[in-house]
Amino acid sequence: MPAQATKLFLLDDLEDAGRTKDLPKGDLDALRAVAGRIQSFMTKPHEDLGRDGPVCPFVPVSLERRTLWLAPERIGGRGVREVVDLVGSYQELFLSARPTQGDDAIYKAIVVVFTDLPADRAGEFFKNLLQDLAVPSYASDGFVMGGFHEGNEGTAIYNRAFRPFTSPVPFLLIRQAVVSDWKFFLENEAFFKLWAQRYGASGAEELAHELRRLPWQAQRG
Repeated sequence: MPAQATKLFLLDDLEDAGRTKDLPKGDLDALRAVAGRIQSFMTKPHEDLGRDGPVCPFVPVSLERRTLWLAPERIGGRGVREVVDLVGSYQELFLSARPTQGDDAIYKAIVVVFTDLPADRAGEFFKNLLQDLAVPSYASDGFVMGGFHEGNEGTAIYNRAFRPFTSPVPFLLIRQAVVSDWKFFLENEAFFKLWAQRYGASGAEELAHELRRLPWQAQRG
């Protein structure tokens, strides 16, 4: 079945018995586990992150503006193509969800929580899913997506020993592209080319701003 707006939950909703009364206990427990990870980890600074600020700088603003939603999904028995179509329907919900314009729109995010996905299958699942979905979604609508799960070996940009993309329950983060994403794309030629096409002059200005801060600048004096 396609995604439905009624399945989108703000973090506050998870403590509202009236809002969650139709959710199976397992799904509600999974959403609460992910919500806990978001609130206790992603919104906080961490000594191993390698920079100042929260682990994910967008999440605190998204929570403040009430533009981050969780959505439970069970995928047992579904093939990759079916899940690709499901995620596509969440992308359509994302585009239609308010706000659709202005500064607040870049802080929208949908977290699709796969409540029945075993931890030992999550890595292969996300690899197959994003292989079919990630590049065309970025190219056509500017979606950035990432799979979070216990075994995710992805590391922080500023500290290769720190793994910020783990989660007690597997989930897919869907958000809108922003110009600073180039930092994630440096090692991915396909995405970096798409980023450059999308941002053009503003992208060049963003890169120049970062380059001016590098130590080699001081050595020129």
